[in-house]
Amino acid sequence: MTISDIAERAGVSIGAVSFALNGRKGVSEETRARVLRVADELGWAPSTAARSLAEAKTETFGLVLARDPHNLGVESFYMEFFAGLEIELSKRGYSLLLQVVGSTDDALATLQKWHRTRRVDGVVLTDLIDDDPRAAFVADSGLPAVVVGDPGIAGGLTSVWTDDAASMREAVRHLVSLGHRRIARVAGLGSLAHTRIRDDAFAEETGLLGVAGELLRTDYTPEAGERVTREALTGAEPPTALIYDNDVMAVAGLTVAMELGLGVPGEVSIVAWDDSVLCEHTLPKLTALSHDVVAFGSHVARRLFDVVAGSEPAAFLDSTPHLVVRGSTGTATRDS
Repeated sequence: MTISDIAERAGVSIGAVSFALNGRKGVSEETRARVLRVADELGWAPSTAARSLAEAKTETFGLVLARDPHNLGVESFYMEFFAGLEIELSKRGYSLLLQVVGSTDDALATLQKWHRTRRVDGVVLTDLIDDDPRAAFVADSGLPAVVVGDPGIAGGLTSVWTDDAASMREAVRHLVSLGHRRIARVAGLGSLAHTRIRDDAFAEETGLLGVAGELLRTDYTPEAGERVTREALTGAEPPTALIYDNDVMAVAGLTVAMELGLGVPGEVSIVAWDDSVLCEHTLPKLTALSHDVVAFGSHVARRLFDVVAGSEPAAFLDSTPHLVVRGSTGTATRDS
């Protein structure tokens, strides 16, 4: 159905139909009412593509992930984060354009292409590294963006963040209060700024409390979590507690402990991060640093709408993940 069909049925010119449908001056109220009535009768709806061209909007936000696509299916954080974005976008008739690439350079190239072709109205930046070229590009180009991460790495862009440093310190203090003196951190990719923030907080808090802190590096996958956990627990001085950077690695670590005949939490305590549904469906249930990731995604989307509307850059603390104590942490009983 086109405006030509409406014009023919209403007995007016195409120009008059355009004026009436767009609420512009140039037609009488009687003509406007007749055109709107006919449009309704014919079931007419405006062309999204045409409206986007006219308004210079795509009604689309973009997100480029520099991650192994095989890992996203088991990474609960991003599934919940995407859901939160979509909840807010769907309220306003917007869509999410998601692209998974192999590197930060590929992600930058994608953002440059989107900006050049006016493919999106704004972008969400995640997994930033120090001096990230993506943040520098959007700042220089004027492409509306929101950084998911600490304000210190946002390069002056609007950011929405969680206080991971405070959360890490809380987890370490909890384990030390239970008598643990050898604690391992099963960490994600060291190149990511938010991982470094957690690394630093872990090192500082274990040092402050006078306990041994061991850093075990992974790529966030359950396979890597299983490998480093097995190596640590079979080493000469095994940790009595482990803090994992995500839930799937914590589940893998729990399985390794059980395979080695170590009781959880009797001989090994485990803390997960993000507190997805996985944490409540293991035996024992996993103690976790918990925050509402779906709400976090929605918050990011709302801030990006604000940026597109012209708001000044600002930093917004979404939450501080808090410790939910369950059955996987307990008093240290092994020699520590």
